[in-house]
Formats: sequence, structure tokens, C-alpha cells
Amino acid sequence: MNRTGEPSVEALLARIAALQAENGQLTERVVKLEEELALARLHRFAPRSEKHVDRLFNEAERADDEDDAGSETNNIAELPDTGLPPVESTTGKKRGRRPLPANLPRERVEYDLPDDQKACPCCRGQMHRMGEAVTEQLHIEVKAKVLQNVRFKYACRHYDRTGINAPVVTAPMPTQPLPGSVATASTLAFALVHKYVDGTPLYRLAQAFERAGVPVSRGALGHWVIGSSEKHLHRIYHALKLRLRSQPLIHGDETTVQVLKEKDREATSTSYMWAYRSGEDSDQPIVLLDYQPGRGQIHPQTFLGDYRGIVMSDGYTAWRTLQGATHIGCMAHSRRRFVDALKARKKGGGPPEQALRLFEQLYRVERQARDEKPDRGETPDQCIRRFRQQHSIPVLNVLKEWLDKIAPKVLPDSKLGDAVSYTLNQWEYLTRYTEDGRMPIDNNLLERDIRIFATGRKSWLFSDTVEGARASAVVYSLMLTCRASRVEPLAWLRHVLTECLVARATPISPTCCPSTSPKPPRPEQPSIARYQSYPSKASASTCGENRAYAQGAWLSNQDERNIT
Repeated sequence: MNRTGEPSVEALLARIAALQAENGQLTERVVKLEEELALARLHRFAPRSEKHVDRLFNEAERADDEDDAGSETNNIAELPDTGLPPVESTTGKKRGRRPLPANLPRERVEYDLPDDQKACPCCRGQMHRMGEAVTEQLHIEVKAKVLQNVRFKYACRHYDRTGINAPVVTAPMPTQPLPGSVATASTLAFALVHKYVDGTPLYRLAQAFERAGVPVSRGALGHWVIGSSEKHLHRIYHALKLRLRSQPLIHGDETTVQVLKEKDREATSTSYMWAYRSGEDSDQPIVLLDYQPGRGQIHPQTFLGDYRGIVMSDGYTAWRTLQGATHIGCMAHSRRRFVDALKARKKGGGPPEQALRLFEQLYRVERQARDEKPDRGETPDQCIRRFRQQHSIPVLNVLKEWLDKIAPKVLPDSKLGDAVSYTLNQWEYLTRYTEDGRMPIDNNLLERDIRIFATGRKSWLFSDTVEGARASAVVYSLMLTCRASRVEPLAWLRHVLTECLVARATPISPTCCPSTSPKPPRPEQPSIARYQSYPSKASASTCGENRAYAQGAWLSNQDERNIT
């Protein structure tokens, strides 16, 4: 019998149940916050490489240290034996200084003894030259000069004597990239490469010009960038866009960018650069960025139109709204979540380690599939598909079975729970690559290109106007396409701004595209400069340095070329 005012047994049991439920929720929240704190510390202080070091572990030895060791021991997934050849050990890179590139022009500087030192110190006879000692040094100069464009004028003296007005004929000039500007095509290429390849902000570039004795304002540099894009480079951009739509495979991704002066939007609002890339095996590599104020599905739909090929993307639903395209998922995004789950654990190992072993096997199959020789009558794509069906499918089956088994046992809000749920939700797209040899396993190819943009964004931070953001998208696209095509961007821009775009009414020449641009010319023959050495060895060793300072040469921290 309960006393007056005391709660009943049923009320106490209900209160206990409520407290236990609240305690469980708080425990899950503590686990989530501890994982986020651990990842934040690693993100700030630890290396960000996602390379997985194979750490063999024994779950039985950790039974005393982990409360959930028993459940994890039952969830061990064994790698299937598919007959995959073992990986051969690779030798490390040779140490030491690499020789200077053979394509660089050579200037021969000869140092000779004075005549009074060519006598033998023993017999005083004349010594003969028996050979030479040759050493090579890298010499970089940055020169600026002013081109005086002199246009001769002609008039008729007969009309001068009679007083009749006659026209004055002036010799024409070649079409300039930016009429009325002091910048030549070479100067524009120099500025564009430093900003969009080397990641140098315009204010730092203005300071570099100032140090060289050429005062150029930041506003003038911005005019050069936007003017080059709007007047010339956008034509190549649109031509590449049409070519990209005809590719059988397109990689897609997006990254953030900030624009300060955008209509009806705050300066702190987030805009996006949508990235598109052709496949790794494409004959004409193309990388394009498209600036858009938002992240809606309308943007990839507008850019790609009625594309009917293969689209590689992450799990963002905007990409999956492309009707008619075959969608595949990024295995690296799934693997990355298990990497975060492994980093968030206090003692490592456990289920994230199990998953990473399976992912490692999948990527090992991909590396060997690229080197597999096709059978007679088999195309390379068919060979890759056959290799995947033999070795990747069994590993994927083991991974799927393991995920289904562990999914009910993990906390949904934990990093491991997020990795498991993401992989299961995207499973159809993640495993579709095994059906076609043309399909890649992940989207890392495009992510490596976006990293160039993200690295530069850390320096210039934002775009001032929408026009500047669109110009940046155009120039970044062409520079990344040059990188994918292994074309030197400075030489290509000079070629484009001087030869390909002098006549705006004519169609774009095929040689204007980076993938079809002509190769650079062969290096010049070495020139010879002769110097007589000083009597002392110290003076002789500093002769080259004195000569460099006398010419006003200075070395840049970056690989700068001559401004001509």
C-alpha cells in the first residue's frame, strides 16, 4: 500500500523508462560529438591523405579493450579467393638530382685560362687542351619590354600643292586581343597563367609587376581577365562544350564559390562552380566549369541538355534528374566515409577496417584490369568488363552481405552508421560500373581537377562580380583542359590570342583547342659566350653570378617565363 503523495510503481517504472531513453539519446549524441571532434582535430593537424595503410589486426586481442569486441568479431568479412594475381612490389624512386630537361635551349659559356697560365709549371712548355668539364645550371630570366607600334602615314604631295583635301593612308596594324589596352597577347597569357594555373591573386600579381618596374593596377588586371574571356576565350569554351556533349562518358561534380556583388543576394551567400569532364580514355580531354548562383537540378539539365551517355557523379540527387542518361556512383565517396569512421574511432580497427580491406581489393582489381591484355577478338572495354566480372563481383557480394549484417547494429547518427547507410542507399549506382568496361569506379579524375580550383580559391577567396566569376569559369576550364591534354598553358594562350582569335567572324580553328594544338617548336641550338677566368679560383667561381647580376636577372619562386 502506497503512502499518500508517493508515486505508484507504474509511475516509477515509466519514469525509469523515460530516463533510460533520454540516457540512450544523450549517449548517442556524445558519441557523435566525440567523432566530430576527433575528425576536426585530424582535419586541422593530421595529414589529409586518404591512402590506407594495411594494418593487420586481431579482434581477439582487443576483446579486453573494447566493449563491443564480441559483436565485431562476429562481423569479420573474409576476402574471397578469385584468383587475382599478387601485387608485385614496386621499387622506390631513385634519389639524387634529376638532369635538366633536354628540350630547354642551351647557352654555352666557355671559361679559359689566361695565356700566362697556359705554361707548364715544371718544364715551362706550352700546355695543350685535353678536354673540358661541363656542368649545367638552370638560368631563369623575366624580362619586360615596350613594343612601339610605328604605323607609317602616306599622303600625295600633288594635293598638298593644289590645296585639295586628300585622304591620308596609314599602314594597318594586326588585330590586337584587347584594342586600346597596353597588354599584348604575351602579357595577357602571362597574367592568366599566374592567376589560374599558379593560383596567384590579382593583387599579388600587381605587386609582382610593381617590383619589376611596371606599375599595373589591380583593376587593369581584372579588365584583362574579363576582356580576354568575353572577347575571345568564351568562343573556345562553347566549342568545347559542344564537343563534351558528344562524349560517351561525362564526370560531374560541384564546388562552392563566393561572389560579393550579385543582384538580389548577400555578399556572404554561397554560389557554385559546376564541373564537367570527359572520360580518362577520351581522345580529346575536356574539363569545363560552369558558374551558377545555386545548386538546383536545372543547372546540369541546362548545361548537358538531352545528353544520353554515361554520367559519373556522387550521391547528389540533382545529377540523377538527367533523363535518358546512365548514372553510376562514385566508390571513392563511399570509401571516404569509412575512412572518416576509422579516424573517428579511439583505437582504430573494427568494422571500418573491415570495409576498407574490401575497398582496397576492389581498387586492386581496377589497377590490374587496366594492365590486362585483351583476348583475340576482344576489345579493351570487353576485357575490363570480363576482369571485373571475375574478380570484382565476388568482392562486392561479400561487401553487400557484410553491410546488410552490420547495418542494424550501428548507431544511425555515427560516422560508421552514415557510411553504411550511404553505401546501401547508393548500391545500385556504385556497382553498375561492373557492367561496362568504359565506366570508371569513381569520380577521382574530376576531383583532382577541381582541387586545382580549390587551391586557387584559398588565395583569391572570392570573385568580386558575376562577370568575374564567369570569366574565371571560362579561363579555369581552358587551363584545366590544357592540363588534361598535357599542353603547356602559356604557349597555348599565346598561340590562341595571336593567331586563332584575330578574326572574330571566322569559325574556331581546330588548332585552337588544347587537345589539337600544335606541339611547341624544337629547342634552339646552344649559343656560345666566351669568358677568360680570373687568376684566383674564388673569382672564377663567382664569374657566372656576376654576369647574372650584370644582366639584371632574378630568380622567381615560380616557374615564370619571359614576357615578350
